[in-house]
Amino acid sequence: MDTFIFSLEAVLPIILVIAAGYGIRRMGIVTDDFLKQANTFVFKVSLPLYLFCSVYNIENVKDINFRLLAVAVLLVLIIFFIALATILIYTKDSGKRGALIQIAFRSNYAIIGLPLAKAMGGESALADAALISAVGIPLFNALAVITLTVFSYDNQGKKVSLTSIVRSIVTNPLIIGVFAGVLLVCMRGYTDIRLKNDLPALYGAVENIGRIASPLALIVLGGRFKISSVRELAPDITVGVIWRLFAAPIIGLGGAMLLATRGMVALDRGAYPALIAFFGSPAAVSSAIMAESMHSHGELARQLVIWTNIVSVFTLFATIVFFRSLGML
Repeated sequence: MDTFIFSLEAVLPIILVIAAGYGIRRMGIVTDDFLKQANTFVFKVSLPLYLFCSVYNIENVKDINFRLLAVAVLLVLIIFFIALATILIYTKDSGKRGALIQIAFRSNYAIIGLPLAKAMGGESALADAALISAVGIPLFNALAVITLTVFSYDNQGKKVSLTSIVRSIVTNPLIIGVFAGVLLVCMRGYTDIRLKNDLPALYGAVENIGRIASPLALIVLGGRFKISSVRELAPDITVGVIWRLFAAPIIGLGGAMLLATRGMVALDRGAYPALIAFFGSPAAVSSAIMAESMHSHGELARQLVIWTNIVSVFTLFATIVFFRSLGML
């Protein structure tokens, strides 16, 4: 029961803020135009700054488990390509393809995953989780840009060039935010300048704007949620939930355990909580924001964020119980 309550407490605040957004819109406090503008603000300003701060706050760790990072990247790519193959067979709707493929590999690691890993494994798990985020967050965003560029309603039936994909990646606000954070982290060994210490006012302003991203994105998500779309999109929602909360964790965690038994990677008690959070968290809130902004199926993406958060209470509970029974947590 304690594990179930822990899982519930991890996602309940997100669900409640989404519900608040839904109620605020129904009461007429905000308009559809405001929600659309807020969606754009989150995508182009607040969320990039949030990702920048998340990456920038990763400390330089001397003993980096590069094999663990390589395994995380490899398994995400495997999930991506398997999802790509199955979703292409499942539907011919380009916008739905983009939303469903993105949901398969992209977890809410920055907002839910990191605190979840710490709660399961303490500071050692948080250290591994932070290292994984250094490669995981850029990888999630790069793959999402590629997916939503190729599978968007703007490009349906058209051949997408490599040039347009590269342009979409390098001009995507989220990629720019992550890259800026990675760049400054890499420069720490060559300069004594620290934003927090040397430019505290600037860093504080950036951090404050970034903090708006999560609650505002959730309010927008709730405000634009349509109950009437649930029945129409039920088969697609089911496929997305199965991929995010069942197929992806089985492939990711099963693959990591298999590689560990073969001696290809060392997984300690801190690594498993980080990997559970990385592969088992519900859909990233930013996936709905990005899908809408890049002309994919925005409504399906919003539904998937909401339903994966609800169902993840039970799947996270089952996953934690399973790994505890094996003595890995």
